[in-house]
Amino acid sequence: MDMRMLMKQAQQMQAKMAQAQEELAQKEVSAEVAGGQVKVVMDGKHQLKSLTIAPEAMDPDDIEFLQDLIVAAVNEGVKKVDEMTAEQMGSVTGGMNLPGMNLPGMG
Repeated sequence: MDMRMLMKQAQQMQAKMAQAQEELAQKEVSAEVAGGQVKVVMDGKHQLKSLTIAPEAMDPDDIEFLQDLIVAAVNEGVKKVDEMTAEQMGSVTGGMNLPGMNLPGMG
């Protein structure tokens, strides 16, 4: 195969990946735990955008339970962002696992 053709294909893939990363940054995922007692919304860069806590989750005698719910909701949000990222980037790379092409939080 012609080296110039390979370089052109690599540049095209790099441009597609940059576009996909920008699109991912604009997307949001939501996650909830304990039947919706704690909900989070995160963007494609793993930034927490909002946190909603239902009144019934707030028991002053059991703060640890609420803390655990918040941690679980954030972790679920991170997992969903990672899944969304893997899916989108997989469509760009055709499912190839390219060294150096992983985004933060992937792998």
